[in-house]
Amino acid sequence: MDTSYPREERSPPKRGQPPAAPAPRDHLVWAIFNTLYMNFCCLGFVALAFAVKARDRKVSGDVEAARHFSSKARCYNALATAGSVVLPLLLGALIVTGVIHLSKLAQESVGFFTYQFSGSDDEDQ
Repeated sequence: MDTSYPREERSPPKRGQPPAAPAPRDHLVWAIFNTLYMNFCCLGFVALAFAVKARDRKVSGDVEAARHFSSKARCYNALATAGSVVLPLLLGALIVTGVIHLSKLAQESVGFFTYQFSGSDDEDQ
């Protein structure tokens, strides 16, 4: 048996209760960001309220209520973020396509509204 290096004594793994589920996230930072910068239809403020409730329940030890409020905070945060990002992009796309359509319509109608001064002289004779 080789004893030239110290061996580590390993204790057998303890068999007990499985590790408890991690505490639910409260999404407070995301809610604060949405409240300050992306408060679409006050959804950021609603998300902040549910995030604070989730944090209070987590601190008091009520994990099920904390999960419930955390889920609601995540939902409202996602709605506020999507509403603040997607709707302006959609509005911008509609404006751009409208301008392109109007410019093509104006180019096509130029021929209709122009009067030809240098036409054939058949009418003069």
